[in-house]
Amino acid sequence: MSRFDAILFDAGGILVLPDPHVLGPLLAYYGGDPSVAAHRRAHYAAMAAKSTAGSSEGVWGEYNGAYVRAVGVADHDVETAALVLEHTRNAHLWRWPIPESVDALRGLASAGVPMGVVSNASGQIEEVLRRSEVCQVGGGAGASVRVVIDSHVVGIAKPDPRIFEPALAHFPDVAPERIAYVGDSVTMDVGGARAAGLHPVLLDPYDDHPEADFDRIATLGELLSMLEP
Repeated sequence: MSRFDAILFDAGGILVLPDPHVLGPLLAYYGGDPSVAAHRRAHYAAMAAKSTAGSSEGVWGEYNGAYVRAVGVADHDVETAALVLEHTRNAHLWRWPIPESVDALRGLASAGVPMGVVSNASGQIEEVLRRSEVCQVGGGAGASVRVVIDSHVVGIAKPDPRIFEPALAHFPDVAPERIAYVGDSVTMDVGGARAAGLHPVLLDPYDDHPEADFDRIATLGELLSMLEP
């Protein structure tokens, strides 16, 4: 038996990241490394700090501080750089497609794996994923998924398990425990998926959670092997 039969994905940190081509120059002014690699690493370090603090969806102070430190902002500039990041990073900046995630999504779609997206967002994520050619409901330039759920649209946010209910309506042929939910937040994603009876999987590309009691993957490409019988 395979580990699971269908997959739901978070969007931020899983399919797209805050655009490093915007945040790189922004934080370079404070001594930060502007490279894409540095900003990719910074997101996951910041999410780990946010999870460790147990911060709710609307609290990003730990994230901002950890992010600017991770790109190399010196201690004396961290407070100012974090404030600038807070004012610049908005819902519409979560738009940079993670290349290996895009490839994996297309591979999973080609393999016929039922998929969907459930994201804490601001009403924009379905359009962003379509425009960035990551995925869309039905045909298009990205991978085809059954549904894209945006917390702003449905009025429920993770970790409240009710956010998954409108998505699960599109998977009547799969038991919830046979559906993986892939996210990058222990608090929001693992907690919400467990409460909803799904199989949580944390994307942890830099091994920030070595003591985890849940499944972790370094890239979405690993999901293909987890589906093999």
